[in-house]
Amino acid sequence: MTRKWDIVIVGGGLAGYIAANYLAKTNLSVLLLEKGRNVGGRARTNKINHQYFNLGPHALYKKGKAKSILGELGVKLNGKSPKLACSLIEDNMVYTAPFTPSGLLSTSLLNWQERIEWAAVLMKFNWIDTESLAEQTFQQWVEQAAKSKNVQSLLYILGRLATYCHAPEKVSAKLMVSHLKTVMGGVLYLDGGWQTIIDQLHNNAVISGVQVQSSAVVKQIAPLEHEHFKLILTNGEEIHGKYIICTTGPQELNALLGENVNLPYNSFLSQITPVKGATLDVALTHLPNPKQLFAMGITNPLYFSVHSNYARLSDDEKSFVLHVFKYNHPDEHIDEEKVKNDLEQFLEKLQPRWRKYEITSRFIPQITVNQRLPQIGDEQKLHRSKTDIPGLYIAGDWASPDSILSEGAVSSGKQAAEEIIQREKR
Repeated sequence: MTRKWDIVIVGGGLAGYIAANYLAKTNLSVLLLEKGRNVGGRARTNKINHQYFNLGPHALYKKGKAKSILGELGVKLNGKSPKLACSLIEDNMVYTAPFTPSGLLSTSLLNWQERIEWAAVLMKFNWIDTESLAEQTFQQWVEQAAKSKNVQSLLYILGRLATYCHAPEKVSAKLMVSHLKTVMGGVLYLDGGWQTIIDQLHNNAVISGVQVQSSAVVKQIAPLEHEHFKLILTNGEEIHGKYIICTTGPQELNALLGENVNLPYNSFLSQITPVKGATLDVALTHLPNPKQLFAMGITNPLYFSVHSNYARLSDDEKSFVLHVFKYNHPDEHIDEEKVKNDLEQFLEKLQPRWRKYEITSRFIPQITVNQRLPQIGDEQKLHRSKTDIPGLYIAGDWASPDSILSEGAVSSGKQAAEEIIQREKR
């Protein structure tokens, strides 16, 4: 039997659930399909040996659009902001990061001329017109903004920290600097991990009448007459919808639409490159070096942070949950064994003999952090894609012209829902 719905949302991650929560306030029937057994997508949190592991390090911008939209939907966010006291690692040297006033005064990484230049660059951030950077790569902007190689390195480090992107010669300066400005307002590490966001959104949606179906793998999306759609699942089931919100990745969207739908932006979707990294998630009974809570590599694109120092991430609240992460370049060949060794050695440098106190750990060699590496001109192509098939909307971390990560997922999910609501009012 074919089921008919006003709206079918493909994907039960952040974008899908944000859209579902806004649409739940209408009289429209809403079905959310999730291909996995569990909902949440990359916002899932796994509970392993009583420890709460996000899929790699997650942080929510305190001054970002996502936090504001989650607040509109009544989602409670419990957690704290990490301190900016950071160590910067180059070979066997450890430097104090100049990310705080005391760090700027005490660091041996910069000479006095470089300190003045770095302080001037930071002060200019609030007045940067990001629209003026639309035709520049991040690397081009960095080389204009700073003369000193050390100051340029600091901007690349902050760029990785804010966006997980490690390809300054490829990425859009407009988007990178926009995210940098937002991250300077601080971030939150969440008690219980990001699953707490998903759980609240899921419960609110279901209570409001949204139907959620997990283990539902969509094989094809086919437009019908009168601007309706047919979805075919891998189990043969057919579902009809007046509107579709697709929150899959761009390549998956291309595959679902198939050759029958010839879109002007098909080639754009197929060329989109994901942002990837490798993560080592670790829980310890004891921190060998309790003063070392946050560190990043200077030229080596590595990250370390003890998230449990600011968020409750274990049942007993006595253990320490930390993440070690490598930002991958999109053109880089990944040697999984080498990457794992690099992450473990970086952790060993910061927390000597950490294995002695290990409760559990998890290594994921290739994790998709964002579905789109943001490049120059993406926003024009994404704006055009919104109207190519009437009734089909895209949402997800890649689908927002102006942002990525949770900022892109949440804002695009809201926008897709609002466009449908407005269309229904006409």
